[in-house]
Amino acid sequence: MLSAGSAFKVTVYLNRDTSSTSGFLPNDILDFLHKQGIAGATEYRAHAGFGFHRQMHTSDAGGVESEHLPVVLQFLDTREKISAILPELLAMVTDGLVEAHPTEILKNIATAERVLA
Repeated sequence: MLSAGSAFKVTVYLNRDTSSTSGFLPNDILDFLHKQGIAGATEYRAHAGFGFHRQMHTSDAGGVESEHLPVVLQFLDTREKISAILPELLAMVTDGLVEAHPTEILKNIATAERVLA
């Protein structure tokens, strides 16, 4: 668990249907982060959006357009831990955008009843 203080946040912008060698890239990245022991990660799925190609994608479009929706993955940990996994993460991202910036953890608490082993 991260303590209050300096940390690093990484945001990865992908499409939900970006493929990888074993399935879909967003799933593979989350699995990778989990296996690497990253402190926390979240996947956000968009209702609509567009990217580099300027093609609008919406969830109510139907067909391929609704499957090509944006996904945003965010995770955070210490700068050292992020630096250690960054080369492998960047190699995984074959189509998308990755950004990172320092952040400050103000409070991080989990009660004993809610922590699963």
